[in-house]
Amino acid sequence: MTATAQATPQESAKRQPARGADKAAVSGLNGPYLYLGWGNPPNATEFLRATGNTQLTMAFILAKGGCEPAWDGQRPLAGGRDAQTIKAVQAAGGSITPSIGGWSGNKLGEACKSAADLAGAYQKVIDAYKLDSIDIDIESTEVESEPVRKRVIDALKILKDRNRGLKVYVTFGTAPSGPIAPGKDLVRKGAKAGLDVDGWTVMPFDFGDGTTDMVAATKSAVDGLKNIVKAEYGLSDDAAYRKVGFSSMNGKTDVRGEVVTPAGFQEMVNYAKQHHLARVSFWAVNRDRPCAGGGDGGSCSGIDQKQWEFSKILAGYQG
Repeated sequence: MTATAQATPQESAKRQPARGADKAAVSGLNGPYLYLGWGNPPNATEFLRATGNTQLTMAFILAKGGCEPAWDGQRPLAGGRDAQTIKAVQAAGGSITPSIGGWSGNKLGEACKSAADLAGAYQKVIDAYKLDSIDIDIESTEVESEPVRKRVIDALKILKDRNRGLKVYVTFGTAPSGPIAPGKDLVRKGAKAGLDVDGWTVMPFDFGDGTTDMVAATKSAVDGLKNIVKAEYGLSDDAAYRKVGFSSMNGKTDVRGEVVTPAGFQEMVNYAKQHHLARVSFWAVNRDRPCAGGGDGGSCSGIDQKQWEFSKILAGYQG
């Protein structure tokens, strides 16, 4: 099944700049993830006021009934809680970057059978909310498939050509030394296609190899990504750092023994400032608070912290 109401190449060339393309603030630069699917998510506008953030990365857009985008693959783009949240954030002067993909569920990159169809599905999300940035969170079977990786890159190239000023971020897993083969191939394919990704972003957590120094692992993972982007795009070290970033996980990760503390996250953000990274984020706002009675989970971090402590650290990041 293909996406409906796709633009022809002639129509695409006539599209107006994405909303907010001339703003001083860069959407997607420092938006932590908010997920309305679990974990007692906070009211978005109240959260922004309380933390000083102006951006949020909202997860996750998946496939519904073929090549059709929907929140969690279920909730429609228009009229529901997600759309109401986006409208409220935008009315308050904030910005939203939708995260398309994630670990679970039916991915658009797999459900859409051509780059043109996939670009059409992405475009529906952009048009629904007049967005100026998107995050492609490519994980699990989506990133493991070489044909799907190529389809995603080709679709993003179409999207970039169609929407002047659109910021595109591509997010994927990593080893402590940097991206593994699928991530390297994504960057290679992006460079070959002439795709100007605004922020290649690694997720330096859930290593599962006994890593406990999450600050050092984050730095080395980003350094490894920078080296790949530098080589494939022919950039200097400084220019390559400005095209990469990371998305951490606050508190206890999904792997036993891995913990990102507020102090550690502050070190990571300081490192990002030093190199002017293109993107810094974390998963997730839902967890950015202490747990009542201990434990951890979708609604708290599992560590001793102040409410919204990670978000307030991130709010100070301006690239």
